[in-house]
Amino acid sequence: MRQNEKCGICEQNKPQGIHLYTLFICCDCEQKIVHTDPEEAQYKHYLKKLKRMHQSTLYS
Repeated sequence: MRQNEKCGICEQNKPQGIHLYTLFICCDCEQKIVHTDPEEAQYKHYLKKLKRMHQSTLYS
C-alpha cells in the first residue's frame, strides 16, 4: 500500500505524483502546470511554489 504524500503545489495529501528533486507534485497539479501558459496569472503562483525545491531543509 502506497502512502499519501503532501503535494508541494496544492499542499494536499495525494497518493500519486512525481518527485522533482526534493518536491512532490501530485498528478493533478502536474497537469495544471503543464497546461498553463506563461501569460496566465496562475503561472506565477506555480513558479513561486516550484522555487521551494531549491530551499535547503538541512539545518546546522
